Amino acid sequence: MRYKQAENYVATAMEVAVDSASGRINVRRVVCAHDCGLIVNPDGLKNQVEGCIVQTLSRALHEQVKFDRSRVTSVDWTSYPILRFSEAPAVDVILVNRPDQPLLGAGEAATAPVAAALANAIFDATGVRLRTVPFTAVRMKNGTD
Repeated sequence: MRYKQAENYVATAMEVAVDSASGRINVRRVVCAHDCGLIVNPDGLKNQVEGCIVQTLSRALHEQVKFDRSRVTSVDWTSYPILRFSEAPAVDVILVNRPDQPLLGAGEAATAPVAAALANAIFDATGVRLRTVPFTAVRMKNGTD
């Protein structure tokens, strides 16, 4: 995808496993090709891209603000779960350096294709098309959003 239709190019693919009995989704590996033009600090850029991917996986798999009629009910780490270290996948980042191009911001661009890549990997593994995040085990098991 092209971020904001005018900036970075980012391609993301994932390897997932889905437990058919529980519906639990396990992201095993993420590969991301990232082109933001001229790269000034490759190590910093790679760290930024990896962090964006892991944070967005957390949002796509777990994070959801819940409400009742009067207030927010997801107020702690039990009721508002995030991705745990044990769930963090291997992340491979391929940086495309184009020194003849201007440098572009790199942080947010890596987040944009994550949920779509995850949904496509789940569909490829199971034939179930999820469209509503978070992609919970219940939604996966039911095969619906």
